[in-house]
Order: sequence, then C-alpha cells, then structure tokens
Amino acid sequence: MVDGRGDRTRRDVLKAAVAVGGATALSACLDRTEEPAPTGPEQLSSLPERQHAWDDSVRTDDHGNTLLPEHQVLLYLTLPDAGPPDETDRPTVEMALRTLDRAYERSHAGLLWSIAYSPRYFGRYEEPLPESIDLPEPRALSPFETPTLDRQDALVHLASDRADVVLAAEEALTGNEETVNGVSVEAALTDVFEVSDRRSGFVGAGLPAARQDELKGVPASNPVPKESPLFMGFIAGFKQNQATEDYVTLADGPFAGGTTKHVSNLRMRLDDWYEEQSYEDRVAEMFSPVHAERELVDGVGANLGDDNGITSEIIDSIEDHATQFARVGHAQKAARANRESDGTPRTLRRHFESTDDDEAGLHFPSLQREISTFEAVRAAMNGTDLTEIPTIRQRVNNGILEYVFVKRRGNFLVPPRSSRALPTPTGTTPGVE
Repeated sequence: MVDGRGDRTRRDVLKAAVAVGGATALSACLDRTEEPAPTGPEQLSSLPERQHAWDDSVRTDDHGNTLLPEHQVLLYLTLPDAGPPDETDRPTVEMALRTLDRAYERSHAGLLWSIAYSPRYFGRYEEPLPESIDLPEPRALSPFETPTLDRQDALVHLASDRADVVLAAEEALTGNEETVNGVSVEAALTDVFEVSDRRSGFVGAGLPAARQDELKGVPASNPVPKESPLFMGFIAGFKQNQATEDYVTLADGPFAGGTTKHVSNLRMRLDDWYEEQSYEDRVAEMFSPVHAERELVDGVGANLGDDNGITSEIIDSIEDHATQFARVGHAQKAARANRESDGTPRTLRRHFESTDDDEAGLHFPSLQREISTFEAVRAAMNGTDLTEIPTIRQRVNNGILEYVFVKRRGNFLVPPRSSRALPTPTGTTPGVE
C-alpha cells in the first residue's frame, strides 16, 4: 500500500518528468510504472476520422463534465526548407503517426493526440486554402497584449493520464526510441520536421496545489485549494458551457471532419487574486457579481454541476452589474460572444495548467469552426466596451484580466485523420496510401 506522502512523491516525480522531457525523464517514469499501457486497434480504420474526437475517450465527473488527461505536451514543428514539402516526406510523416495509432489505445489511459497545421504552412503552396476555411495568421487580440506569435508549421498535442505514455510517444516522434509500447518505430517526425519548441502542462484536482510551492506567480502562502484543477481555484469547462465536438467540426469542404484550433499561452500573477481579493471577490470576477451576492458557488464550484450558472439575465444585465457592483465577471463577459441566440456554446476549450519556466501558466487550446469565433469571444472577454463605466478599467474590476497575461498565440487547422500527413490546401496528401 502506498501512503499519502508516497503517492504525492510519485505524482510529483511524474509531473516533473513531463515538464523536463527527454530519455532521462522517461526512464524515471518507467521506474515507477508497473502496468503496460493499452495498445491501439489491429484495424486502424476503426479509429475516428476526427482527430479532435476526444470526449468519448476520457473520464467524466459525477455531473458528466469532461476530465481531460492529466499530462499534456505541445510540440511545435518547423519544416527546415522553404516551399512546400517534398512528396517523399508525406509517407514518412504518416508512418510516424501510424506508429502512435498502433502503439496506444485512443483513450485517457492510452494516448489522445492530434497534429495541426498553421497558416504559414499552407502559405508554402501556390494554391491558397478555400475561402470557406477561416484560418488567419495569429495576431494580438487585445489593445494591452504583445504576444509572441506562433507561426511554426505544425503542432502536435499529446495527452494521457500516464506521464510515461506522453514521454514515450514524444521520444518516438523525435527519433529517440526504437520501439514504443512494443511497436517498432520505423519513422520519426524529426526525419522531416525540426522541433522548434516544446511546452508541457497538467490538469486535474490537486495537481496545481501540489506544484505551487516556490512557483513564480503564486503567493508564498500557497493558497491554491487542493480540490482545484486550476491555479485560479475554480472548476472550468462545464459541459453545458462547452461546444460539442459535432458543433466545432467542419461540415464540408476539403477538410470536412476537421476543425480549427487557437492555442494561447498565458502567465499568471496571482498575488493580488489571493491576497487582496476575498473569496467573494474572486467568485464575482471569475463568474459574475450575482454569483457572489447569491452565494451560488461553494468552494471550487463543484456544486454548480454541469453549468456555470451564467444565465441570459446575467449576460443582459452586465452594464447594470458593472454600475451596481463596480465589477464584472469573466464568464459573464465571454458568454456574450460564446453563445448562439438559442444558447448553444460556440467554442470547445481544452485548457491545462503549466509550470514551464518555473512560473504559473496556462495553455489554452480552443476548438471552433472558424478562428473568427474565438477572436469574437476574446473581444467580449476584453470588456473594452465596459470601460466607459467609471468603475471598470481595462484590466481592473474587469473579470480576471488583472491576473493573466498573454505570452503567445497561434492558429492551426486540425485536418481529419485521412489528410493529416502534410496536406495540401485542397486536402489531398499525394504519396500517402
């Protein structure tokens, strides 16, 4: 039997290993892993065409809210030469990706993953993307941010509840292992790409609290609640406030079955959040002032069930609330652009925490049919229109903007699985069987 301290030490080692990466980290994980990971299917045709089809393959809580895999890695890839890739590169890429298909069950216990491509990648071709594909170059999305823009050619996203699986998959893709979970590695992505950046993270109740000690951006008092899956102390990603995978999927065109993906990276400065703001203040600024006044949130918010409680009345009354309560809520603002007229959510967010660079951070992947949808939601979150009310400033009393700072932004197209290997703008993959 493993006592609480021993289990925490093991989890700390695994999270630290994912953050560091590499063969040494993988070895450390394998030393603490007993059971083999479940393998992929014999018939790869049984895998879903949608790379972003994760929801049926992960755990859920008692309310049906999706629980994303605990360990996650983002690999940003760049083609070394100018112009479009050589057709001989596509079979190599597809072979590397099929290795993961065979090695791991597509689940939280195995591996969930995707590969996506940037506007700059598609700009290598003479023929442009169809006008129906809304994939602009990334840009700053508020007047008060100066992000580094991620224009690398491709992005691989790896996620699993097992640290050893994420690390082994990464080592296989980067050509550092001859086998992965019993499957021979016959090709690597680094036979074609260069890895230009690596970012890591985690999500799940207790994980941020376990990593907060001496972390830049978190007060020395270590105030992050043990029950929270996120550094800011509340649950997010409620089922009723998330778009479905069907909704964010491209319905037609050469990339039907795919989606678009915006990924931002934020750093957190939570001293004022925890030490100047009361719990009621934090509830008001994360959700809405009405949530605080009516005591709708208990602890980290698990009592809310599968809905964050942002009603049409709360959205429509935002200016009155700004005047009455001298502040507005983050969820309250964003919902103005994140819902159709019938209340249907428009974006599917799959964000996770990070301690990259030894600071509290957040990786924020968002899926939607069009990048302009995410940009509209971010504009609503900015609350610039509310600053005409004297109590609301651009970053103060304006949701959580005072505590989070955008470092990077990137836009990507996640093609369907059948065209995932270096697709042309018409969705074809010449040379791939």
